Amino acid sequence: MSRSAVLVTGGAGYIGSHVCKALAAAGYLPVSFDNLVHGHDWAVRWGPLERGDLLDGDRLSQVLRVHRPVAVIHFAAWAYVGESVIDPLKYYHNNVAGTISLIAAMRAAGVDRLVFSSTCATYGVPQPGAIKEEHPQRPVNPYGHSKLMIEQILRDCGQAYGLRSVALRYFNAAGADPGGELGEVHDPETHLIPLVIKAASNPDAPVTVFGTDYPTADGTCVRDYIHVQDLARAHILGLQYLEGERAVVAFNLGTGRGHSVREIIDATKRVTGREVSMRFGLRRPGDPPELVADATAARTVLRWQPEYVEIDAIIETAWRWHNRRIAT
Repeated sequence: MSRSAVLVTGGAGYIGSHVCKALAAAGYLPVSFDNLVHGHDWAVRWGPLERGDLLDGDRLSQVLRVHRPVAVIHFAAWAYVGESVIDPLKYYHNNVAGTISLIAAMRAAGVDRLVFSSTCATYGVPQPGAIKEEHPQRPVNPYGHSKLMIEQILRDCGQAYGLRSVALRYFNAAGADPGGELGEVHDPETHLIPLVIKAASNPDAPVTVFGTDYPTADGTCVRDYIHVQDLARAHILGLQYLEGERAVVAFNLGTGRGHSVREIIDATKRVTGREVSMRFGLRRPGDPPELVADATAARTVLRWQPEYVEIDAIIETAWRWHNRRIAT
């Protein structure tokens, strides 16, 4: 029996490749659409790779025509917050205009289901406490603004064209495929856990702790770390939700547990059995003291439940991936 195709933009990237593996396990055929600027062709293992750029409408239309997907899962975006401040037009052009190009191609091809990779960055500097979807969205950088603009585009296109969509607002994606086939490979790397693991492996590459005077228990920023496999499973559930619902909806994805930078360093020491070299820097502009998700809606509506809730278990998968890469 043939498998239903799902187009995955950015399918050669960190989260996209994990979702492709989960799609294949769920009986779908993932078709990765990626320009390979930040993605990796070796990460595309569970379906075809179609190389192309979101802004190339003709190429998108060709791929949609050939594979005839039942839905699209959309990851392709620039995602470096600092860079977005320095070069905002790059982010609005790629993230917003690229998504408009994608939706236009979907409309022409008759594809009306989209699962979108959004972000907690749309909330900006939030009020204290766990964040619900109803929290005001006030981004503090162009990256967050670009994602919020796309959420608005999805709402408008839902009303005007009947586009069904689920926007998943991630908190801090972390960890690696438990099977050891996939993990984080970013250049430059900006995520805390792989940077701390690098510092544990190399005393000459200390991790920088940005700010030690935040109003938190130990003075460092607190974040909600969600395992990438749990994120992947949420995308499958979002896709299946849209099979039966004509909805335009957004969900937070997180564990509801916050961990400070110092706690991540301490957990990495426990997992690796090594010391972690570090240095201290000033606060980064726009870094909220605390970002923790209230994911009650995803748990209730999508029946999603994170399996990785202990930070040591999340870091352990990232550590195994790190060692595997060094050995190859």
